[in-house]
Amino acid sequence: MALGEHHYSLTVRWTGNLGDGTSTYRGYSRDHDVAIPGLPVLPGSADPTFHGDRERYNPEQLLLAALAQCHMLSFLHVAVRHGVVVTAYEDAATGLMRTNNDGSGQFESVTLNPRVTVADAGHVDKVAELHHEANRLCFIARSVNFPVHHTPVTITAS
Repeated sequence: MALGEHHYSLTVRWTGNLGDGTSTYRGYSRDHDVAIPGLPVLPGSADPTFHGDRERYNPEQLLLAALAQCHMLSFLHVAVRHGVVVTAYEDAATGLMRTNNDGSGQFESVTLNPRVTVADAGHVDKVAELHHEANRLCFIARSVNFPVHHTPVTITAS
């Protein structure tokens, strides 16, 4: 049962017209800007494999970032609810995307590798349960059609 609706909006503006638009496949840049009111503009492009600029964010990276961010935020939320004090969190997330002969593609999986530091050594065993709960709560993980795996490491602050 949904409790409420939350609406999000942004503007994606292509900035890659090099003079002749899309008259040829290699004759335009994939550069674009992602603008969200009140925030710095996010410079975007395609993955370099697809003729993009490696100095700009690409959609595949941003999807991976969204999953990692959402899991972290959900995890911190459940940690508070369960009385587990987290003092540090870092995730070296990875994703696997496959391309198809027709030019399409899809993510096949994402693996989150959170390294969590907790204040109390007695909570180390509880952290695995919290990752499962966080995955169930994460809005982004619940919205994708591929598995999001977790290989967490937990250490204590001492």
